[in-house]
Amino acid sequence: MRLRHTVAAALGALALVVTLPTSASAATGDFSYKYVGLDGTPQSVTLHDPVSPGCVTLAEVADPDASEPAFAPHNDTDVWVMVFTEPDCTGDSWTLRPHGHPATDRLKLRSVYLTDRH
Repeated sequence: MRLRHTVAAALGALALVVTLPTSASAATGDFSYKYVGLDGTPQSVTLHDPVSPGCVTLAEVADPDASEPAFAPHNDTDVWVMVFTEPDCTGDSWTLRPHGHPATDRLKLRSVYLTDRH
């Protein structure tokens, strides 16, 4: 009799855990940066609610042989972000706090890693 109650309680707990909503896999807010376009004019890109955690190589500046790095990142998301000087989240890195101020134009980047840390 006790075993039956124990199994029923365990199955009930498992059912509750399985039906709990999972956390969203996106940072809330915007991450933006600037880069120089093919025509030499400054361009601006904003990633709205980017996927996190994960690495994002910035498509416009992904090839070091074909473009200058992006610059002036602004982390206005709710998670910590690491910016990297090379594609695929490699090279030198700097960490930007959630909802921080825009970084200087001197901060160069080709990829970003959005954490799941708020």
